[in-house]
Amino acid sequence: MPIEKIKKRTQEVVDFDRTRIELAMKKAFIATRVAASDEEIAAITDKVIEDLERRFVESFPGVEDIQDVVERKLSEAGHFEVAKAYILYRKERERVRLARRRELLERLRRSEITVRKRNGAAVPFDLSELEANVQRYASLFPEAKIDVAEIVDETCLNLYDGVSASEINRAIVLVLRARIERDPIYSQLAARVLWNDLRKEVLGVDEFAAEFADRYRQHLRRAIESGVRARRIDPRLLEFDLERLSASLAPERDSLFEFIGAQTLYDRYLLRDHEQRILELPQHFWMRIAMGLALNEADREGRAIEFYDLMSKLLYVPSTPTLFHAGTTHPQMSSCYITTVEDDLTHIFKCIGDNAQLSKWSGGVGNDWTNIRGTGALIRSTNVPSQGVVPFLKIVDATTAAINRSGKRRGATCVYLETWHYDIEDFLELRKNTGDERRRTHDTNTANWIPDLFMKRVIEDGQWTLLSPDEAPDLHHTYGRDFERRYLEYERRAERGEMRLWRQVCARDLWRKMINMLFETGHPWITFKDPCNIRSPQDHAGVVHSSNLCTEITLNTSREETAVCNLGSINLARHVAGRAIDWAQLERTVKTAMRMLDNVIDLNFYPTVEAERANLKHRPVGLGIMGLQDVLYMLDCDFESERAVALSDELMEFISYHAILASSELARERGAYESYRGSKWDRGLFPLDTLEMLERERGIETGVEKRARMDWEPVREHVRQFGMRNSNCLAIAPTATIANIAGCFPSIEPIYKNLYVKSNVSGEFTVINRYLVEDLKRLGLWDEEMVRRLKQHDGSIQSFTDLPPRLRRKYKEAFEMDALWIIRHAAHRGKWIDQSQSVNIFTASTSGRYISDIYITAWKMGLKTTYYLRTLAASGIEKSTLDAASAHAVPETTEEVPSETTSAVCSLDEGCEVCQ
Repeated sequence: MPIEKIKKRTQEVVDFDRTRIELAMKKAFIATRVAASDEEIAAITDKVIEDLERRFVESFPGVEDIQDVVERKLSEAGHFEVAKAYILYRKERERVRLARRRELLERLRRSEITVRKRNGAAVPFDLSELEANVQRYASLFPEAKIDVAEIVDETCLNLYDGVSASEINRAIVLVLRARIERDPIYSQLAARVLWNDLRKEVLGVDEFAAEFADRYRQHLRRAIESGVRARRIDPRLLEFDLERLSASLAPERDSLFEFIGAQTLYDRYLLRDHEQRILELPQHFWMRIAMGLALNEADREGRAIEFYDLMSKLLYVPSTPTLFHAGTTHPQMSSCYITTVEDDLTHIFKCIGDNAQLSKWSGGVGNDWTNIRGTGALIRSTNVPSQGVVPFLKIVDATTAAINRSGKRRGATCVYLETWHYDIEDFLELRKNTGDERRRTHDTNTANWIPDLFMKRVIEDGQWTLLSPDEAPDLHHTYGRDFERRYLEYERRAERGEMRLWRQVCARDLWRKMINMLFETGHPWITFKDPCNIRSPQDHAGVVHSSNLCTEITLNTSREETAVCNLGSINLARHVAGRAIDWAQLERTVKTAMRMLDNVIDLNFYPTVEAERANLKHRPVGLGIMGLQDVLYMLDCDFESERAVALSDELMEFISYHAILASSELARERGAYESYRGSKWDRGLFPLDTLEMLERERGIETGVEKRARMDWEPVREHVRQFGMRNSNCLAIAPTATIANIAGCFPSIEPIYKNLYVKSNVSGEFTVINRYLVEDLKRLGLWDEEMVRRLKQHDGSIQSFTDLPPRLRRKYKEAFEMDALWIIRHAAHRGKWIDQSQSVNIFTASTSGRYISDIYITAWKMGLKTTYYLRTLAASGIEKSTLDAASAHAVPETTEEVPSETTSAVCSLDEGCEVCQ
């Protein structure tokens, strides 16, 4: 990934500027009187940047890291004297910095530097005021051992003459965030300092002032009025009873944020005017979203307060587009858009234009390209052979790269191709870093759309026929047994010489290439066509031609309809009381969340008419979950256990039950969705019933128990009587960013690492497993030595034989688990879900056979889609000895992935946040 940010010595993250590297090298060349052209210096800088981009995939390089690389690249270029001069230059700069630091500390103690107050006045620096300020923050956490004097000393090192009051607060934040690895309490402490600095800016007081709460509440009106004047906020928000809404604000809920959530909200979500001044504080932010989602309610204030309470307590968080745009003048609140591209030049470029419009307003885009004829197929109107699908995907790639969604996130697109397409082998190589760049798409995600018949051919070691869609136009629009019947007929036609463009490959060879490309480049993702269609509630209204950007949406698409989905996620971590799930609160959360999601559909701004038509006709929503790993920790349950799988099953059944019931209750109040008649809901078929349909269609058992814990008859009766408000209710998105805001682990995933550094556009954040820290504290084992050992072992405790075995099992990291447990969790959840899940596969294994087994098992157990394959570099791990179910293996044809191959792993935030 390109280097966009660097970490300064103060730990502050700033924009990367290559000219600073070039300038430093020029000084070194001048100092040694060695001639060097600007072109040569630029070329060395290019090599420096290439090295940094390869080494720092998921973190930001520090200044010292960059300088180390510069030294090495100068030497590699043969400029040894210049490299030596550069080293001496670094030493001299270090000496100067230390001298200035000593001088500064002396001046600080003598109060000889000035501070710029917020009103513009310059006053002498008062060390005692800084000490008192830090002491006030420390007093908020009396149970923690916070060394106030040390924090003050380290803060002073980042000050300078003329420093502003706000910069002093930021310096405190930098010191605190660097201590998060010592104790998670510093994360909350840093968030409090950050919010208080903003409160001083916006309100003129912080939380320690007696009038703070009153001012906070009173500012809601001013925030909305300012937003309306700036033409950022919908003027209709001024029609609410703002006194009533202000009185319902709970400023103390700002303290629920961890630092990463607070910083993310501060940098990217809080509404700003066109001069980039922040207009709202966190509770105003939640209320503005609540008001934006309650505009069409009869009791607007009552519903707004209900929505606000749910979000501000972090029980439920809408997806990022809703957080960005609810209550604004352009309320594009939907997360995902899916289009089908027809084999027609006009429609191809219309869809590319639609991609730009959808991405502009923060929508993640999924494109189905299977209809496009294969390379060499005849274009009759011009009587020339087609160049196939790849050149068009190159244009999609350029369009994706050009869009900066809402100025806050890059454009993001995923393109899908079905496995029988004639160009499938070229498609598999789109993300490679070698080969013809004209046939590479580095900014576009790719995914395989795989029919069941192909998987059967892989297991049977059969042949697979590749076809061009212009000669088999109906294949993409059929599935299950109908697809198999038509596909076999086309194969017979090909063998009789009745097909112009076709070829046969070994199914296992093609599958092996899929697995190898997935390991090498992270793409294309593995998704399964038939489960998505056979289990779709809308089988009467069309075909699911692909999934979306994050593989959790499975909706029908056509030339006339662009599928749209509106997402939000329940924070399971906030639904645990003591050592048990708070089922009553979870039921309330589901019901209110479904109402909020349904409201999005009517209040939404739609960038295209096809999107508006589809969403108003079918009204799909995707209620998901996050914080599953938090719940397992709180209930003292290992991810790799039957108990945990049973809990995944139970939680999802409960949420599904109440989501479907809530949608039906909305249908009673507002009417059923337009295309309800003939749907599976109308035919009395619920998600659990469709799992049985899948097994019958395939003739293969999934191995997933189809028992229900709850009495579903009341829900079925309610749907029979009133119908459904929404064609689809459930989808589990990645939640990478909103999980940061909510302070929980993302989505349905096991913990990535117990201690690591996470990078996103808001900076670098130390993430430490607070549950592990709490358990170690209870055992009296949490100290500086334990921190050192954790860092030395990259967060893993599996080699810490002095820790209880029970603790080591509980705190296994994702790469230390057998990936089959991830599949089992997903399969048991999946039987209750009418759409799909973003299922990341984590494995430390470099065995192609093992990875193949994982995906074959996923298919057999009925998973609809999978997302990223996350692997470790072969040089950094020992080969896994885990073995997947041998009954699903393809040992004869699946090779070991070459040991020098390093998997491309997306950033845990930026690559996965598009839906959430």
